[in-house]
Amino acid sequence: MFTTFTASTDYSKGDIGQLFIAGFASSMFFGTIVGSLADKRGRRRACVTYCMTYILSCITKHSPQYKVLMLGRILGGIATSLLFSAFESWLVAEHNKGLKNTDQDKGVLMFPCISILFHSCCPFFNFQRGFDQQWLSITFSKAVFLGNGLVAIISGLFANLLVDTLGLSPVAPFDAAACFLAIGMAIILSSWTENFGDSSDNKNLLAQFRSAAVAIASDEKVALLGAIQSLFEGSMYTFVFLWTPALSPNDEEIPHGFIFATFMLASMLGSSFAARLLARSSPRVESYMQIVFVVSAASLLLPILTNFLDIPSGIKGGGISFSGCIQLLGFCTFEACVGIFWPSIMKMRSQYIPEEARSTIMNFFRIPLNMFVCIVLYNVDAFPITIMFGMCSIFLIMASVLQRRLMVIAEGQKSRSEDWTAMKRDTETEPLNI
Repeated sequence: MFTTFTASTDYSKGDIGQLFIAGFASSMFFGTIVGSLADKRGRRRACVTYCMTYILSCITKHSPQYKVLMLGRILGGIATSLLFSAFESWLVAEHNKGLKNTDQDKGVLMFPCISILFHSCCPFFNFQRGFDQQWLSITFSKAVFLGNGLVAIISGLFANLLVDTLGLSPVAPFDAAACFLAIGMAIILSSWTENFGDSSDNKNLLAQFRSAAVAIASDEKVALLGAIQSLFEGSMYTFVFLWTPALSPNDEEIPHGFIFATFMLASMLGSSFAARLLARSSPRVESYMQIVFVVSAASLLLPILTNFLDIPSGIKGGGISFSGCIQLLGFCTFEACVGIFWPSIMKMRSQYIPEEARSTIMNFFRIPLNMFVCIVLYNVDAFPITIMFGMCSIFLIMASVLQRRLMVIAEGQKSRSEDWTAMKRDTETEPLNI
């Protein structure tokens, strides 16, 4: 997107940076509103709204007017909030609906991938109602593996084909995205059923916010999960902005496309590994995610370590340096951890977030994330890159500590539940003394 703005407009990097900040700020301010509307008015309707909103955002890229581009970024921020909440909420609700009532509505459950493109290209992942609870974890891991990994690579290659090979304008990939979004919207409208969170008429939007806030405040597991998600995703988005200057501090010529494809491959390997972990009863997701966060923190410390080991040459240009290669290895490790994180956090959200306000709570989690990213973007030149990576590592260590706390609480509640079940069973089987 940065390349599109610089190639098709005359705006400065500062102006373009404000456009990016507007997108994250829009997601922060409007996210909770659209999340609550998704719970109250319907998740299927929210998914359709995502398609329409992002199509409009893509269309605005044709305008050279700054105000129109700003409107497009605001629409993109709203669409992002819907993308990261409505689709997952719809899937979990349909899954649970199937478990509760297998005799009604024997229609096909098409799972919503993280990417509409993946959903439209992969209709073969259909599930009949009433399937095993474990299949939800498998669906999450496949969505990340195919949707966030494989389709991201194919989309990048397709965008390169449109612009470089066919000689179309830099906006052509956005036009193609709008077409795929329209296809996805048609599939949603024709094959998905509607589900809701709390659709009671006597509950307005403010009451929906209040119930979501109460759910977070009253259940420590939900609050911990939100903090963990914000810490990791904040570090992840900061990494997205920092990896290019970290690998080319002296304006080295680095193969951006090849490196991006390598990152996506590492993420796919991570999600594949997560699928194997989630398919097992041990270790539990709350347990192995502690290790994932520690490994993520260590991988983002490499730019700091190589800064002390490598002596700056002061020569501009050239190829990637030895320290850059070491950092690239660490960055690939971090991307593999990202691949493990997505299906794992989806699994934990499906377990701990209450159904009646799922989309609202998930967008509440994104408020501190978007606020942090806006601050980073606004002050990206104010701090050395090593300080930024060090801050991300600290956040990831904090996420590991909070994950440990979540595991302790979850295991404690599970143990008490098993003891109560065993005591109840012994009471029922005990013979009556007459």
